[in-house]
Order: sequence, then structure tokens, then C-alpha cells
Amino acid sequence: PEGATLWQIAKILEKNKICKAEEFLKLAEDEETAKKMGVPTPTLEGFLFPDTYFFAKNTPPETVIKVMVSNFWKNWEKFEPIAKEKNLFLKEVIILASIVEREALYSFEKPIIAGVYWNRIRKGMRLQADPTVNYALKCFRRLTYKDYYSVRSPYNTYLHYGLPPTPICNPGKESIKAVLFPKKVPYFYFVAKPDGTHYFSRTYKEHLKAIKK
Repeated sequence: PEGATLWQIAKILEKNKICKAEEFLKLAEDEETAKKMGVPTPTLEGFLFPDTYFFAKNTPPETVIKVMVSNFWKNWEKFEPIAKEKNLFLKEVIILASIVEREALYSFEKPIIAGVYWNRIRKGMRLQADPTVNYALKCFRRLTYKDYYSVRSPYNTYLHYGLPPTPICNPGKESIKAVLFPKKVPYFYFVAKPDGTHYFSRTYKEHLKAIKK
């Protein structure tokens, strides 16, 4: 599924008796494997394309990885000319798409959320994206205020400026497209509502009201 991390994919593969989770992760988190596959990050996080795959039981993890990464490159071919036209690098597009994937529950909000993050990046603000902290914790749970400032990791975008070092999940087409075609919005903040949609705000003062609401 879209938004699955390497360790979540590993569990799916093992559960379906395709390959052992440990063996899969050993390769997927290996820098040499990433280099061989032409991936611009030290692991394959972000580059195992979400899709429906058919594998026989006891398939070597090398084969599983090769099929998924090949599928990524096949899909990226459609986006590459757009990224080049906008002077965007593959790495930054996939990292930001992975954050959008984890933030947006609904497709229609993805271009808005992408627009908010591009606004923050252009203004030199921290991204302050909860899913990056979740990724550092290897646990996607509701965060507390303490988590934002106690999790010492380069993935914590509350403490560090710019994008995290790698993608934080494997984003699908819609999230990649949202990053390449973000909605032009005046917002810099958003907070989730109980139904999974978000309140979007222009100022921090508005944002605090939205949080209270």
C-alpha cells in the first residue's frame, strides 16, 4: 500500500511467506544495494513503488526488490520531464512526496498539503512534519509536545531545517504528482480534524485557534 515503510513491507512479505523480513531489510537498507539500483539515498526507502505484486512463495528478496524498484523507475519516467522543467531533484521530490503521503488521508488534500510545505521551504521555516518524528521513532502513533523536542534524530523536522535525509515511506503516484503540481495556497500551517481532513491557516495565531477548536 501507499505510505508503507521498508519495515512494514518486510512484515507483509514475511506474513505472505514470500521472503524473510530480516533478509529483505538487510538488502533494502544496504547502501551498496541502493547504489546498484541507481537510488540517490543510502536505503531503498521511497523507491519501492506501491502497487499490486504477484510473487511465488520463497522468492529471493533480491528479486522482490528488483521488481519493485524497476516499477518505480518505470513510473518515474512520466514525472522526470516535469521535475526537470521545475528544477527539482528526484531525491527532494520523493522525500517531500513521502511526507505528503503520510500526512494526507484524502487525495484531494494532497496538493494543498504539498503547497503548504513548499511555502514553508521557500520561507526558510522548519517543516515541523509529525510523520518525520514518527519515522525516527519507527512508530506511527499520536505524538506529544515532548516528542517534538526530545527525539534527537536528523529526521525530526521540528529540530532540523530542510528535508529529512531520506524518504520516510514509499509514496504513490498521487503524492508525487501533488509535490510536482502543488496547489497555490496562502497557508503555512495545518492541523488534523477528527475526520482526518485538516484545518489550514495562514498565520500562527489562526493555527493556534484551529488547534484549540
